Amino acid sequence: MLVVCSDTHASDAEALTGRTLEAVREADLVVHAGDFTTTDALDGFRETAPRFLAVHGNADAPDVKGRLPESRMFTYGGVQFAMTHRRDGGDTGLRMFGREKGATVVVSGHTHRPRFVQTPDVALLNPGSHADPRGNRPGHAELEETDRGLDGRLVQPDGTVFERFRIERLDDDGA
Repeated sequence: MLVVCSDTHASDAEALTGRTLEAVREADLVVHAGDFTTTDALDGFRETAPRFLAVHGNADAPDVKGRLPESRMFTYGGVQFAMTHRRDGGDTGLRMFGREKGATVVVSGHTHRPRFVQTPDVALLNPGSHADPRGNRPGHAELEETDRGLDGRLVQPDGTVFERFRIERLDDDGA
């Protein structure tokens, strides 16, 4: 399972609770789209997750930014992902970033609003914030590999699944 988190905004730990903590511990890969805020929060994720990738966000302390890139690419379940905290231009900027990187999915954070949007050229996934939702539903994303790609869900820390989605894996010829 791939677990996607973002916008922790914690000062002394990774702020993982409930299903979010369970999912991070169970995952094959955990990715975080930035805004840990402190190195303690970043280190908490690294210690809890079996395999971990992250980017920095705009609210991260300089020592966090010094340890993480602004963007990165990764593959999971045969699906190519591009990850960044945010891009100027909102959804259009994120779509352009995804096309530039040749990604099927762009993972981002910043808005604290969990959502999955399938556009004609790239899917946009924002897991929201598990710890600091700022008026939005708290959340993280869980993606499971299938024969055709990935089945995903947005999940609250209490375990409530509030959205399901599917990401189709492209064939080698891009079809």
